[in-house]
Amino acid sequence: MSEALKLLQDKCGCKPDGSFGPNTARAIVQHYDLSPEEGAHLLGQVVHESGTFKYVKENLNYSVEAMMKVWPSRFPTEESAEPYARNPKALAEKVYVGRMGNENPSMASLYIGRGFLQLTGYNNTKAFAADMGKPEVINDPSLLEKEYAFDTAIWFFNNNGLFKLAREGVNDEVIKKITKRVNGGYTGLDHRNKETKKIYQWLR
Repeated sequence: MSEALKLLQDKCGCKPDGSFGPNTARAIVQHYDLSPEEGAHLLGQVVHESGTFKYVKENLNYSVEAMMKVWPSRFPTEESAEPYARNPKALAEKVYVGRMGNENPSMASLYIGRGFLQLTGYNNTKAFAADMGKPEVINDPSLLEKEYAFDTAIWFFNNNGLFKLAREGVNDEVIKKITKRVNGGYTGLDHRNKETKKIYQWLR
């Protein structure tokens, strides 16, 4: 488990033991004033995306083969990918510059995905800072991996209308819709489905 989960547990008034279970789920939902449906969908997606609260920072330590698969238009050949293999900083500067408000290479490598739902890019970080009253994250986005790892997920759900969608119920159809907005596709849908429904039972 990451330190971010322990910080979240402490914030929500439960034992900061780094273990996610019913007590922690209920404490989070109560602290953030979420309904059981809202909490189940949010936590189900977070559990999948973060490897059950383990991962709070985007891993760009890619092999040549992985880069060619993920970004085929950017890396059509092994030769084009080779300079960025196992080089996270260089890869971030290659794939994120000129996107999401990242105007230069240093911004691209600074504003990589962070938090339990991987808040990515300068524009999203700036919007999060403004909406959540956390201006300090603009200069120190590493805070998104710690104190504000879960707040990024709350912000994402709010910003994308996912809490409204969550209130439609905890069922296969709604989980699929939310997964599409979180993931851009349906990767890990079965696991998201299983975790969301399990957490819902904890919260009812």
